[in-house]
Amino acid sequence: MGIFSRFTDIINSNITALLDKAEDPAKMLKLMIQEMEDTLIEIRTTSAKSLAEQKQIQRKIEEGEKQLADWEEKAILALNHQKEDLARLALMEKQKVVEWIDVLKRDLADISEAIEKMKNEITALEQKLVETRNREQTLALRHEAAGNSLEARKNLNSGKTEAAMARFEQLERRIDGMNAEYEALNFGKTKDINQQFAELKAGAEIENELAKLKEKLQKSE
Repeated sequence: MGIFSRFTDIINSNITALLDKAEDPAKMLKLMIQEMEDTLIEIRTTSAKSLAEQKQIQRKIEEGEKQLADWEEKAILALNHQKEDLARLALMEKQKVVEWIDVLKRDLADISEAIEKMKNEITALEQKLVETRNREQTLALRHEAAGNSLEARKNLNSGKTEAAMARFEQLERRIDGMNAEYEALNFGKTKDINQQFAELKAGAEIENELAKLKEKLQKSE
């Protein structure tokens, strides 16, 4: 049994309400679309048959109007030959054609009304079908986004992140160790340089004092 039992069920349906009740919205949408497409094909097929019937009735009416003219000409011909009874018979046949045309015109009006109704139904059904297809696309995009989000969460919750963080911390420790070694090396070098400059300074002072003593001695002589 289909989701919809007739055309009006489709047009008046509340897609959102139906999806809210569905256990599997994606499957429900596919079934809706399939049934709408089948109904659309059915209405178009019926509409095509009705159009063909409409044209057939129109041709019969045109034939009937030709017969009316023909019987009227025959009645005039009979009167011209003083055959009043024959003219009367011709007019009786003409009347039958008039009644037949009246029936055809009523049938034509009914079928034309039905065709117009089917046109409106096709338009309404196509709009409903577009709406439902859009819902299906939106639902598919949501499912895809949800799947990507779930995959991302799985990756975050997996051991890959913990391993990456551990490697990062290990790298940081290595860099800190290298910096410490470099600083220690510089501390040693800085101390040696300071000592050398201190020695140079001390040596310069001694030489200066020595020169002063020599000069003093020379003056004393």
